Amino acid sequence: MPTIDTKTALLNSAENAARRLGFDGFSYADLAQDVGIRKASIHHHFPSKATLAVAVMQRYHTNFQETCAKIDASNETGGAQLADLIRQYKTGSDDGKRICLCASFSASRDSLPAEVIEEISQFRAMVVKWMTAAFEKGRADGSISGVTHPAFEAASAMSLMEGAQLAARAEENPTLFETATTLLMARIAA
Repeated sequence: MPTIDTKTALLNSAENAARRLGFDGFSYADLAQDVGIRKASIHHHFPSKATLAVAVMQRYHTNFQETCAKIDASNETGGAQLADLIRQYKTGSDDGKRICLCASFSASRDSLPAEVIEEISQFRAMVVKWMTAAFEKGRADGSISGVTHPAFEAASAMSLMEGAQLAARAEENPTLFETATTLLMARIAA
């Protein structure tokens, strides 16, 4: 397995901690211990927790855009694209042990710097725009039933998936995610 640079290791550690514990649930001391460096060394890469959180969100955004592009490339119908995204959210919850980075950070909104809130807004806008296109395509190709307002459907589905992750996380029960998304999945033609 190739070794990773310290900055990447810190981003990995911070994302994992944030998705399990939220923005307020970890410190630089926790990251230093996890990565095996001195706490002062973290400040070389990320002078503040805000700069670290922005970098984590930007990387998360880029990675998720790539995931959406792969979903588009590997699925012909809007329904198949949406079903694939729902599976990504389910897999991302790690059997109820983690939640979406945006949902996790949002739970700490009062202590988030403005630039992190802006990154969360940009991420959500990107996902809702992508999902709107999937609902539009699904309506046009008949692979998603009952679509009347694709943008509203996308916003609702995004909230549903984040809420489903929160429920699964609260009880560390991944079946709660599946239960919450059952009706949405039932609208997708196989």
